[in-house]
Amino acid sequence: MIRYGVIGTSKITEEFITGAGDVNGLRLAAVYSRTQSKGEKFALKFGASKVYTDIDKFAASDIDAVYIASPNSLHYEQSKLMLECGKHVICEKPVTVTPDELSELQSLAAGKGLVYMEAIMYLYSPARELLLNAIKKIGRITSVHFDYSQLSSKYPLYIRGELPNVFNPKFAAGCLMDLGIYCIYPALDFWGIPKNILSSAGFMKTGADGYGSAILSFNDKQVTLTYSKLAQGFCGSQILGDEGTITIESISQLQNIKLYRNDGSSENVCGFTPKTKLMGLEAKGFYLYITEREKYRHKYNYACSLALDVSNIMQKIREQCLIAF
Repeated sequence: MIRYGVIGTSKITEEFITGAGDVNGLRLAAVYSRTQSKGEKFALKFGASKVYTDIDKFAASDIDAVYIASPNSLHYEQSKLMLECGKHVICEKPVTVTPDELSELQSLAAGKGLVYMEAIMYLYSPARELLLNAIKKIGRITSVHFDYSQLSSKYPLYIRGELPNVFNPKFAAGCLMDLGIYCIYPALDFWGIPKNILSSAGFMKTGADGYGSAILSFNDKQVTLTYSKLAQGFCGSQILGDEGTITIESISQLQNIKLYRNDGSSENVCGFTPKTKLMGLEAKGFYLYITEREKYRHKYNYACSLALDVSNIMQKIREQCLIAF
């Protein structure tokens, strides 16, 4: 039995715990919160037996693993502390702010024989393999557009003059880090490292990037990425080949994917899967990396390598757009 704790008591943590509940062998044992009352309320709701407000005591406890869903700026130091104390770590994206931080922690985890992974749902979804098979059916691909534009639930607070964490550069927040990463992941997963990147960003009064775009150029194709936290998109994403086109309603969760052929026929590649189910599959991947290390070593190593590639690309985009934290 892998006994895990959580850092963070937000909605995303609730969704992870709910999804992880379907994984035999994973059990929530502890909650870290900045306030005792909030931690106790959260622990009672999800059945955790211990609550900590001291992160050093939490790290020194008898749990085996940790799920981290704190503000981006805290991911590196919290992950490092947990790894140094012998805990396996699954951390919400972006797993660290910089690729240097990620490389350091990957080496630390490897040296201690621990699992350290970025929580990215789509890598563990069955829809990924279905999409890869569909891509083989549309011929020569020259143009791709991945979009993740979702009006932030915190936007009304910003309009009222408040400063939510998601719009605060102090916490390494902003649209690229929050949404753009979901577009970068499949681009690199499917086609590798681009030969050139051209990107831009639009900034909010807080200094955070509220929307942005990037063109990734490959030898035989161009992949355009668009992302926004200031408006709601409805058109989704497309992969265009000379024998057909694939549409993807949700690039972050690989939902409702359809293939259209040039002869007018079409087929459904996959439909809708609840987010908690996807997060459960992600949690299962984490569990299997820990408990069946040799069997899943290749997949784990690939996930680590891809996470570092994504982090490097994101840093290049930040540098081009002058996104600073």
